[in-house]
Amino acid sequence: MTERKPGPLRRFFVGIWDAINFTRRLVFNLIFLFVLLVFLIALSSKAPVIEPRTALVLELKGDLVEQYRADAGSRALERMLGNKTSEIQLRDVIDVIGRAAKDPNIERIVLMADDLRGAGVASLMEIGTALERFRAEGKGKEVIAVSDGMTQMPYFLASHADQILLHPDGAVLLNGFSSYRGYYKDLLDKLAVTVHLFRVGEFKSAAEPYILNGASTEARQADLYWLDGLWQTWLGEVAGRRKLEAKAIQNGIEILPEAIEDAQGDMAKIALTSHLVDQLATRDQAREILIAKGVEDKAKHSFRQVHWRDYQAMLRSSSLPDLRASVAVIVAEGEIVGGEQTAGTVGGESTAALLREAREDDNVKAVVLRVNSPGGEVFASEQIRREVELIKQAGKPVIASMGDVAASGGYWISMNADEIFAQPATITGSIGIFGLFVNIPATLEKIGVHTDGVGTTPFAAALDPRLPLDPAVGKVIQSIIEKGYRDFIGRVASARGKEPAQIDEIARGRVWTGRQALERGLVDKLGGLDAAVAAAAEKAKLGSDFQTRYVEKTPGAFEQFLLNMSESASAQALARIEVLRPEAMLLDDADLQRPLRLLRNVHSGKPAIFAYCFCEVR
Repeated sequence: MTERKPGPLRRFFVGIWDAINFTRRLVFNLIFLFVLLVFLIALSSKAPVIEPRTALVLELKGDLVEQYRADAGSRALERMLGNKTSEIQLRDVIDVIGRAAKDPNIERIVLMADDLRGAGVASLMEIGTALERFRAEGKGKEVIAVSDGMTQMPYFLASHADQILLHPDGAVLLNGFSSYRGYYKDLLDKLAVTVHLFRVGEFKSAAEPYILNGASTEARQADLYWLDGLWQTWLGEVAGRRKLEAKAIQNGIEILPEAIEDAQGDMAKIALTSHLVDQLATRDQAREILIAKGVEDKAKHSFRQVHWRDYQAMLRSSSLPDLRASVAVIVAEGEIVGGEQTAGTVGGESTAALLREAREDDNVKAVVLRVNSPGGEVFASEQIRREVELIKQAGKPVIASMGDVAASGGYWISMNADEIFAQPATITGSIGIFGLFVNIPATLEKIGVHTDGVGTTPFAAALDPRLPLDPAVGKVIQSIIEKGYRDFIGRVASARGKEPAQIDEIARGRVWTGRQALERGLVDKLGGLDAAVAAAAEKAKLGSDFQTRYVEKTPGAFEQFLLNMSESASAQALARIEVLRPEAMLLDDADLQRPLRLLRNVHSGKPAIFAYCFCEVR
C-alpha cells in the first residue's frame, strides 16, 4: 500500500508554518545571544576605578524628568544601544553631584548641557544649587562648562560654572520667554463644529483656543505678568553669577541685529565680548585646557575623566540596604487623569495608591509630594488630595514640593500639605475650572448625515454630540462648573487659613510664579526638593538620621537585570562615542499634541471637568 503525498495546498500551508517557526526561533535566538554577550562582557569587565584628580563629565543629553516615563526594559535597551533620546532623572543628577562633592578623587565637574531638553527654570535651579554646593563643600573644586552652542535654558545652567568655553563657531542664543498657542475658531467654524466653553474665572484661558482666534485681554495681561516675573528671575540669577547688569543682558537681546551686523555674523564673538562666556575653544582646544587643569589620560589622549552615568552605576553597586526611618517622596509628574496610569502621567488611582502605600508603611515617617504637573481632571485631582489629607490624619507630616509647574490641578493636589515649597521660577496658581462640550450636527449635515429620534426625558440625549446643545443642559453644566470652583477656592481657603473671598481675588484662573505666589500666600516657602525633604524630616522629628526613599512602581526582576547590565561600563562603552564631540542641537516640538492630551480619556456621555493650565514657556 503506497503512502499518499500531501496535496499542493497542504504543502503550501505547511511551508508557511515552517517559515514562521524558523523566523520565531531565529529572532529569539538572536535576542538571547545579544543578552548573553552583554552579560559576559559585564562579568568580564572591571568596575571603573576613580583615580585622584579625576573630572566628572556631567553630559546632560536628553529630556530632564522627575520620573522616568519609559519602562525599565526599554530604558536598559536604550542605554545599551546608545539611543540619544534618553531621559535624565533630576534626582539622579543632583545625587551624583552631591556624592562627587564628598569624593576626594573628583577634582572638577565638566558640564556639557547643550542637548538638555524639557528643563524649566525651577528644575535648573535645583541642579544649580547642587553645583554651588559642590564648589562650597569641595573646597577648591571647580565647574567648567564646555559648549558647542547653547540656547537660554542650557546657558542658565552653564552660568553656574567657574569658566565657560564656547566653540568659535557656536553661539549663545538668548531671546526671553514667551507663551504662544494655536487658536482654532476659524477652523472649527469651517468644519461647522460648535464648542461650548463653561468656566469660572476670566483668567482661565486654557480652552480659549477653541472659541477665539486670539488671546483675550485678560489672558494677555495675566500671561505677561507671570512671564515677566519668570524672566526677571532668569536675568537676576544669570547676571549675578556672571557679574553683569541684568539691563545689559536685556539690551544685548534687543540690539542683537545691529550687534550681529557689527560682528559680521560672528555669534561666538558677541558672546565673548558680552562676557557671557570666558573663552572660545574648539573641542580639541577644550580638551587641552582640561588636561592642563588636571591629569592627562595618555591611553585615551584626553583628561582623566569618568562619565556621570558610570560614576552613578559604581555608587549604586557599592551601596548597602538602608534600614533607617524614611522620608518618602512620591512624584506626581504630567497631566492628571483618572484610573491607573504609567509613570509620566499622574493617575487618580495609581498616584493615590502610592500615597496610601506610604501612609501604611510604618518605616515612613513623613511624606514629600513632588509635583510637576499643569493639572488635569478635577475628580482625579480630588482622589489624590484626599490621600494627602488621610496621611496627615495618620499623624505623618506632608510637604508639597513644586517643580517647574504645579498649577490648576497641580495646585489642587498640593494645597492640603502642611507646607508648600516652590522655586522662585515655579509656575503655579491657575486656580480655576473649565468644561468643554463639542457638538457637530451642522458638520454631519454637510456630509448628508442627519440625526433624529425620541427620548423619554428632555435630558435623555443631553450629551449626544450629534445634537445641538439644549440651553437647559448648558445651565446644568455651568452650575456644576461653578460648584467645582466654589469647592476649589473653599478648600484652598481652608488649607491656607483664609476666607474664600480672599482666595477668589488671587484665583479666577490666574497664573503666578513661585515668588509671586509666596507674596500672595499660596505657597509657604521658596526652596527646592532638598529643602522640602529637610522640612518633612524636621516635622517628623527625625533629626539627621533618616533616608530619603522614592515610593514608585518597581521594575520586575528581569527588567532590573537588564538595567544593571546596561549600567555596566562595558555595556555603555559599546554605545558611547568619545565624550567630547560636536553634535547638532535637537529641537523638541510637541505643540501639535498638547491641546489634545487631556481629551484622550474623555468618553462619550461622561462629563469631564478640568483644572488645567496651558502655561508652558518658550
